[in-house]
Amino acid sequence: MLSLMLLRHAKSSWADTGQADLDRPLNERGKRSAVAVGRYMASNGLVPQLVLCSPARRTRETWSLVAGELATIPEILMADEIYDFGDGKALMECLRHRAGAAQSVLLVGHNPSIAGLAKTLIGTGSDKLRERLEEKYPTAALAVISFDLDNWKSLATGSGTLLRFVRPRDIIDDN
Repeated sequence: MLSLMLLRHAKSSWADTGQADLDRPLNERGKRSAVAVGRYMASNGLVPQLVLCSPARRTRETWSLVAGELATIPEILMADEIYDFGDGKALMECLRHRAGAAQSVLLVGHNPSIAGLAKTLIGTGSDKLRERLEEKYPTAALAVISFDLDNWKSLATGSGTLLRFVRPRDIIDDN
């Protein structure tokens, strides 16, 4: 049984319009959301064995704030291919080739790739949560998907079950 957590980076700042996209930091709301997601993960036993993270500043900051709430810190791999804004296929390939023997993986990335990957992988799960995910995958939202598979190379369309889909507004009041 494999478990995949898909975390879209928290809200980033657009204050410096001349700043390269790769270098955009989180804004204050994003920082609060990332901490709240970290607390949620910790209180629900959602601690991955491996983190695959985009090299963008906003994803690295999101992960750092989430990690600050966890009792144990998993191995982290920065993966350039996660800095992707496509349909999620690049993320699936990253999982197939980089997740190795980890039974639980957190992937921290960007939309529309995160939403695309979630929609591609989910075959079953709560209709309510699936509809919510289909409608919008907001910043700092976390999907938890399980797979009745032995290895990541076997990932296929519709092979996952959506267990959770949590948005910042579901766990904090000021979003």
